[in-house]
Amino acid sequence: MTDGTTSKGQLPEIAAGLKKKRFQLESRLGRSDRSPLSVWFWELDRVLLALMLTLIAIGLIAVAAASPVSALKHSTAAVSLDPLYYFYRQLGWVIVGIPIMLVVSMLPKEQARRFAILAAVGAFALLFLVPIFGKTVNGAQRWIGYGFATVQPGEFLKPFYAVSLAWLLSLRVKDPSLPVISLSFVLTGIIALLLMMQPNLGQTLIFCGIWFVLMMISGLSARLIAVISMGGIGGLIGAYFLYPVATQRINSWLFGGDEFDQVMLAHKALTGGGLLGTGPGLGTAKFKLPEAHTDYIFSVIGEEFGLLACVAIALVYLAIIVRVFLRLLDEEDNFIILAVAGLTAQFGGQALINMAVNLQLFPSKGMTLPLISYGGSSFLALSLGVGLLLAFTRRNPYLDRSQYVTKWPKDRPKEIPKEIMVTK
Repeated sequence: MTDGTTSKGQLPEIAAGLKKKRFQLESRLGRSDRSPLSVWFWELDRVLLALMLTLIAIGLIAVAAASPVSALKHSTAAVSLDPLYYFYRQLGWVIVGIPIMLVVSMLPKEQARRFAILAAVGAFALLFLVPIFGKTVNGAQRWIGYGFATVQPGEFLKPFYAVSLAWLLSLRVKDPSLPVISLSFVLTGIIALLLMMQPNLGQTLIFCGIWFVLMMISGLSARLIAVISMGGIGGLIGAYFLYPVATQRINSWLFGGDEFDQVMLAHKALTGGGLLGTGPGLGTAKFKLPEAHTDYIFSVIGEEFGLLACVAIALVYLAIIVRVFLRLLDEEDNFIILAVAGLTAQFGGQALINMAVNLQLFPSKGMTLPLISYGGSSFLALSLGVGLLLAFTRRNPYLDRSQYVTKWPKDRPKEIPKEIMVTK
């Protein structure tokens, strides 16, 4: 054998080596690969993840369109902000938030539950400290921290509260004598009181909405649901008379505000672009909006990208909700059903309120559009919530359909009766 040639005896070895490498490449992240990453990939609801990433991509485009407005308003004679200042910051939050979302989605369901409960305790403690050490921005004391590490505890508490409340209510199935409903009512009331002290009526409505949805799913009687509904209406009436900001905003919504009213400006911007919009960066009504990059980003989208784009975004949110509940059709774990329902109620309820405010169907609430509006605390908290949602909706798509999997009844006997034992 000379250099540059291969003997006939080496050909089978080379072919076997190539075949082995090909098999390794094909099996990586394949169904035969049982590594943790591969198991996560095949159990994950990839359609739901794709819908979430679609919202994030839309959000970056929308923040880029709204950033010049907020940069101009927050610039001073000494400091002039770059027109894309808020876009760059949001891009940074996205780079941090997406890995957090994926890491949380990899947690086993038991670990995800423990993580959410412990995080809820921490966020609840920070919420207690806000009235003492919190920072006041735009007349509301909602933030705590220093410099870059300033966070809004109420935002982080929402997804953790939903999971913790689901765990608490799931205990009722195991022991109906436990006073979990009374305990959940007291806990929700304390959170609502702390939020109203900031004041923050919008987040209070979200927490109460999560509690109400989980109460209905957990099997409360129609009489109790009616009592709770009347109590909620009474609470809104009380907020109208006791909460000056709510009084002003509800009056503007019911009786019409002046031409500079926030909701009126948002509605004009939303409808100003027609069906197809004025084009990216060509909107002018957005410069009159008070918080174009956060609360009223839906109106910026309507002006520059058109009402059809707004309809498409609403359909993406609807698709997420439908997809989540389709995943629950065969779910038997009571905690998983409640946790997923609570997280979905928080996510969908927040989106619904934000879009309704921009459409002049609801009083102004100062609430962001999930995964689209600008905001560090908001985006990171939503990333954690979406990560938990992805973790709880993970499932083996073939396990339930396998003929080799036996589903034992809950009241199965501990020992097999002798009369049905098969002996050789």
